[in-house]
Amino acid sequence: MTAVAVTIAGSDSSGGAGIQADLKTFAALGIYGASIITALTAQNTKGVSAVHDVPPAFIAAQFDAVFSDLDIAAVKIGMLSQAVTVETVAKGLVQHRARNIVLDPVIVATSGDRLLTADAIDLLRGRLIPCALVVTPNLPEAAAITGASLARNEQEMEIQAREILALGTRNVLIKGGHGGGGESVDLLIGEGDVVRYSAVRIATRNLHGTGCTLSSAIAAGLVRGLDLKEAVRQAKEFVTAAIAASRTLTIGSGPGPLQHFFKSGRET
Repeated sequence: MTAVAVTIAGSDSSGGAGIQADLKTFAALGIYGASIITALTAQNTKGVSAVHDVPPAFIAAQFDAVFSDLDIAAVKIGMLSQAVTVETVAKGLVQHRARNIVLDPVIVATSGDRLLTADAIDLLRGRLIPCALVVTPNLPEAAAITGASLARNEQEMEIQAREILALGTRNVLIKGGHGGGGESVDLLIGEGDVVRYSAVRIATRNLHGTGCTLSSAIAAGLVRGLDLKEAVRQAKEFVTAAIAASRTLTIGSGPGPLQHFFKSGRET
């Protein structure tokens, strides 16, 4: 049976992030993708204007439908929105013995709109982070999870990553895209030495869905049988190239999407 990656996340009506970015990433990397939708958002490149949370019973029904029939080799988790959704997803992962879980703790959108309620963060710490093979926070998300100020350098990034690691996950990939300087540096911390991934920072406003795309690309690598370090390395390369290729896109009047299909020359 063909191995499948599933994304558990919110829908982005503008197509740049969330479920849409995840499925584009899976397709671009040759992986079959399924989805469990946790929320519907009314949004465009300028921001989120409304959120409609999917009822917990329907999220559970999607879990049952997908996991009872498909060979789910990796799971990407994104926007969960509210505490009851976090709890429902945590129960579904345990019930269906999900493996290779990549948790992108989506708390605030690129536009600055909040996508996870404050009361849900404690449940994220206690119920979901311990389930994950890897958690992939950006700098603001790492600060929110740890209660610290925004990390200013790699040393502070490592300290916050280790605090998240102590919550029970096996690995933390803390992402430096929100930092400064000419490099965008991510640190993978877990078993063994700290692994540093660096890419030249690209000047573009088209960064909508970057975190979704990276976490989905990691999940795709795990489906292909890569170990985590190599899956992260290839995912970082994919996202960097998709950002660079996005400079040819003009979609909306705010931060636009990545060019997921740069290899084929198709529009994203």
